[in-house]
Amino acid sequence: MSVWDDLVGQEKVSAVLDAAARDADALVTAAAADEPLPETSRMTHAWLFTGPPGAGRNQAARSFAAALQCVSPDRALGGAPGCGFCDGCHTALLGTHADVSTVAAVGAEILVRDMRDTVRKSFTAPANGRWQIILVEDAERLNEKSANAVLKAVEEPAPRTVWLLCAPSIEDVLPTIRSRCRHLNLRTPSVDAVADMLVRRDGVEPQAAAAAARATQGHVDRARRLATDPAARERRAAVLRLPLRLDEVGACLKAAQELVDAAAEDAKQLAEEMDGKEAEELKAALGAAQGGRLPRGTAGVMKDLEDMQKRRRTRTQRDSLDVALGDLTTFYRDVLALQLGSRVAIANADAQEALDRLARGSSPESTLRRIEAVAACREALDRNVAPLLAVEAMTMALRAG
Repeated sequence: MSVWDDLVGQEKVSAVLDAAARDADALVTAAAADEPLPETSRMTHAWLFTGPPGAGRNQAARSFAAALQCVSPDRALGGAPGCGFCDGCHTALLGTHADVSTVAAVGAEILVRDMRDTVRKSFTAPANGRWQIILVEDAERLNEKSANAVLKAVEEPAPRTVWLLCAPSIEDVLPTIRSRCRHLNLRTPSVDAVADMLVRRDGVEPQAAAAAARATQGHVDRARRLATDPAARERRAAVLRLPLRLDEVGACLKAAQELVDAAAEDAKQLAEEMDGKEAEELKAALGAAQGGRLPRGTAGVMKDLEDMQKRRRTRTQRDSLDVALGDLTTFYRDVLALQLGSRVAIANADAQEALDRLARGSSPESTLRRIEAVAACREALDRNVAPLLAVEAMTMALRAG
């Protein structure tokens, strides 16, 4: 077992990170023993992980963070860091290590106020770990001010600080930041690799694992959710039934409302699970009196938490919609493959009857227009167009073909 086991289909990336972790361990060990530092090292202070959605860029960064914090005694005997079970590895993987700070967008952007404390922490020595690690999961969502704050920290980092930035592509990151990072690009893992992971790690039946991996086209997180969550399978089935329902204007508007409502329900469920717990934990940290009364001067802190939770609900709703739009895209891609007689494997084999029906009843040109309509909806949501308006425009375009 090692921290690299969950990097599905990323053998080259794992090898690079493993080598860097070994050299990082040698640097820290030499410094602690007051010995001369190695003349060469494959370790650097800033890394940029890119790759398509589902490739596992955040997982790669977190696995690397765990390897850097590994305290397994086997290292002294020549073993590689990243055992996966020592306290350093375990807490880093769980996200509870004191010297691994994670920044993720809770709204459309990562604001400078969300980065301020983290940037300040990056200039301090690790509290009890081997490195001070800052993991930015959505570097593409840094706005101008927060990106400039990160740039200053990356330009002149503390000796034992490591920045791990994750983004879909290298072009999504400020050129001045990416020029100071070592770049690793992850690829979409194969369907077989994802299915094998679901069987091996999550105990999913092989047939169900293969179906989930095929339906999500190698997206690791979505495949796991589809294979293990009946509600996720039902939501996907509802989305795949949608193309056959769009026979009149009223049906288009109703389908749009249902998609938006389902996404809102997802966001509500997440909020119910997280918001109350976060509020109680913050009140306890602020020293709230019995009955929930906050100390004087702390109301602003609670207001900041409420604002963050509101932004997170908005993003969760849009992320849920994006999953549905991804399912629609693969559905119409399958239709197009059938129309063109392509040998590309069908992703939605469980919807074969609907695929055949649309393939016979429309032309490849109309299918392409429908794929473009889904893409236009995703772009509109990225521009913060009201979700219902964007989805209604899409469903009307899908009907027209």
